[in-house]
Amino acid sequence: MSETVVAPGEPGSAPGSKGLKGGALGLVAMIVIGVASTAPGYSIAASLGFVSEEVGVFAPAIMLLAFVPMLFIASAYFYLNKVDPDCGTTFSWVTRAMGPQLGWLGGWGIFIADLLVMPSLATIASSYTFLLFDAEGLADNTFWVTALGVVFILAMTWICYIGIELSARSQIGLLSAELVTLVLFSGVALWKVYVDEPAGSIRPSFSWVNPLEVDTSGAFAAGVLIALFIYWGWDTATTVNEESENSRHGPGVAAVVSTLILLGIYVVTAIAAQAFAGPQTLIDNADDVLSVLGREVLGTPWDKLLIISVLTSAAASTQTTILPTARTALSMGAHKAAPAALARIHPVNLTPSVATVFFGVASSVWLVGLTIVSENVLADSILAVGFGIAFYYGITGIACVLYYRRQLFRSVKNFVFMGVLPLLGALGLFWAFGKSAIDLAKPENSESGESWMGLGPPLVIGVGLLLLGIPLMVLWWTQHPEFFRRKLEIAAEAGPDDT
Repeated sequence: MSETVVAPGEPGSAPGSKGLKGGALGLVAMIVIGVASTAPGYSIAASLGFVSEEVGVFAPAIMLLAFVPMLFIASAYFYLNKVDPDCGTTFSWVTRAMGPQLGWLGGWGIFIADLLVMPSLATIASSYTFLLFDAEGLADNTFWVTALGVVFILAMTWICYIGIELSARSQIGLLSAELVTLVLFSGVALWKVYVDEPAGSIRPSFSWVNPLEVDTSGAFAAGVLIALFIYWGWDTATTVNEESENSRHGPGVAAVVSTLILLGIYVVTAIAAQAFAGPQTLIDNADDVLSVLGREVLGTPWDKLLIISVLTSAAASTQTTILPTARTALSMGAHKAAPAALARIHPVNLTPSVATVFFGVASSVWLVGLTIVSENVLADSILAVGFGIAFYYGITGIACVLYYRRQLFRSVKNFVFMGVLPLLGALGLFWAFGKSAIDLAKPENSESGESWMGLGPPLVIGVGLLLLGIPLMVLWWTQHPEFFRRKLEIAAEAGPDDT
C-alpha cells in the first residue's frame, strides 16, 4: 500500500468539519470529562479489595504501576491529536498510520469496550440510588435495579443529545461531589490513624508504593490487570476535540493531566483505606470497600456521602461512556466506514443525534438482554471489558510510532515521547491482553464458573465480540469499498510543529 507524506500540523480534514459545536469546551471542562469518565469513586470501591487480595499491603504500588502504561498511551494521544483532531480518535489515527482495515477494527474495539461496561455502570448507579434511601430490598432486586439502570442510561443519553455544554456542566457537578467526598474520606481516615489509632489500623510506609516489594510475579500480574481497568476512560477528553478550544493542543493536554489526577486520587485513597482498616478488611469487603469503611471513618449519617460518591461516579461515567462512542460512530459515518445516518448532526443542539440515540438504545437492550439471560453472564461480560480496552489503546500506541517514524530521531524529545513511551505502553497493554486471555480461558476464573466451549465465558464474550468485527468489516467493505481505498499516511521528516 502506498503512503502519503503529511507535513506536521496538516490534517486530512479541518476540526469541526462534521458539524459539531466547535470551541464549546475549555481545558478545565475537558479535564473534568476525562477524569469523570473513569468513575474514580466506583472504580476504587469495586477494585481496591481485589487488588489487596492479590498483593496485600502493596495495593498502592500496583495503582502506581498500572498508571505507567496509561501515561505512555496518553503521550500517543497527545501527538496524534496534534496532527488529526478528529473525534474518531483511535479509528481515525489508526486508519492513517496502519490502514483502513485496522482503523475500522479500532473503532469497533471502542464500541465493544463501551457497550460491555454500560450495564455495570448503570446497575451500580441504580443500586446505589436505592441504598441512598435505605431501600436495601430494592437494591437487591434484579428487576428494579435493571429498570432504574435503563432509566439512568436513557437520562444520560438525553443529556448527551441536548448538547455538549450541558454534558460538561453536569460532569463538573457530579465530579466535584465525588472528589470532595474521596478527599474528605482520605483525610479523616489518615487523621484517625495517626491520632486515634483505631483497632486494625497500620501506619503508612513508603514500601507500600514500591512495586519491587511485591513477592510473586503471578500476584503482581493479577494486581496490575485489575488496576488497569480503573484508569480506563481518560481518552474521552480527546473524543470531544472537535468541540473544544485549541482543538490540536487542548484535548491532548487534558488527556495527560487526567491520568495524573487519577494517579493522585487512587494512590491517596488506597493508602488511606488500607492504613485505617488493614488489607484483610479490604479483602473481606472486596465488593464495595468504601461503603463499609465509610461507616467507621465518617460515621452516620456522613457515611451516606460515600454512597453519593459512588452513585455520582457511576452516573457520570455512564454519560461519558455515551459521549466517546457516539463520536466514534459519527466519525466512522462521516468517513464512509459506517452508515451515513450515524454522521447526522442535530441542527440546533449540534450533537451526533442518531449516533447518540443508537448507542443509548443499544446499551439499554444489552443490559436487559444480559439480565434476562443470567446475572452471572452480566458479571462475566464486565470481566470481558479489558480485552477491548487493551486492544484499542494498544494499537493507538503503535499507530503513533508508525505515523511519526520519520521524526523520531530528530530530537531526544521526539524519540522518547513519540516513540519509546507509546511503544512501551502498547506492549504493556498487549501483555495485559495476553495475560487476561490465559487467566480467563479457565472457567473457574469467571463469575459463573461455567464452561463455554471449554473456555471461560469472559474470554468468549470479550474476544468473541472483537473477532465479530472482522466479518462485519468485510461485509461493509464489499458493499462500500471507498473507505478502504484510503492510503497510509506518515508525518514528514521535518516541519514547524514536529515536537
